[in-house]
Amino acid sequence: MMVRPFTIKSGSICIYVYLLSNSSSRSIHLISSPFRSFFLSPPSMESSSYQNLFLEETSFYNRIVLGSLLPKWVWAPLPHFFQSWVRNYLGGTLIYLVSGFLWCFYIYYLKRNVYLPKDAIPSNKAMLLQIYVAMKAMPWYCALPSVSEYMVENGWSRCFSRISDVGWVAYFIYLAIYMIVVEFGIYWMHRELHDIKPLYKWLHNIHHIYNKQNTLSPFAGLAFHPLDGILQAVPHVIALFLVPMHFTTHIALLFLEAIWTANIHDCIHAKIWPVMGAGYHTIHHTTYRHNYGHYTIWMDWMFGTLRDPINEESKVL
Repeated sequence: MMVRPFTIKSGSICIYVYLLSNSSSRSIHLISSPFRSFFLSPPSMESSSYQNLFLEETSFYNRIVLGSLLPKWVWAPLPHFFQSWVRNYLGGTLIYLVSGFLWCFYIYYLKRNVYLPKDAIPSNKAMLLQIYVAMKAMPWYCALPSVSEYMVENGWSRCFSRISDVGWVAYFIYLAIYMIVVEFGIYWMHRELHDIKPLYKWLHNIHHIYNKQNTLSPFAGLAFHPLDGILQAVPHVIALFLVPMHFTTHIALLFLEAIWTANIHDCIHAKIWPVMGAGYHTIHHTTYRHNYGHYTIWMDWMFGTLRDPINEESKVL
């Protein structure tokens, strides 16, 4: 069988035509943008020059971050993979510490007794312990984005480098599907970390020592056993093999996890439907059997584990 691709362009629509022929028959398959990437990759996106775009992008990030924080003689001799790991470690640490300190300063000091009663504010000792646990795990956490970058650079994923390769409509469709896959994966990973007793005892229990309002803080967001944190983030990487995804957006979402997890551990219920905010997650830390979702309440609603903080408040009243 022989496959011969050619392209027909009409305005903003690009149709990839593949002629499949053998000795007995010939057929024409039309796959139109923006959905062609689900079926066949355009020839230009399979070339080594296209894959090199990913390497150029990560090298640019390395130069920006490492060049700003370290002398060149420290990081320049390192192999590219280790440069990326150091960059992810420094970037992840800065995002975690800076966002955590700013958020704690705002809700515990500038707005003291506005969002939380005084007896619900965690002690400095509790927050320092959370920082200690998170910083021990941070080098391992940062291995995940480094490995995902390596896989993308080598063409093992379904990532695309430029939004113009698929168009804005397809970009948002793919992003929505990617987020659904990630939400589904994190929900079940989180739930199994509770349901499988050895996983809970040896991994997830470290995070659940923070089980009251006065022990939870934004710094608890990354206070996990290293393997626990990696397992809960790995759906982001698995999704790269299932859904075409913009590479830069994938990297940004991985690092926004640090800010999001800080947000859902501050115990302040923002009441933004259908967001799985801190009100829902605080219930998770007190019942252990509800609200496993990450960004939204949909998975808990679908699988019968949703518990609404508004209903909890009404019971107290």
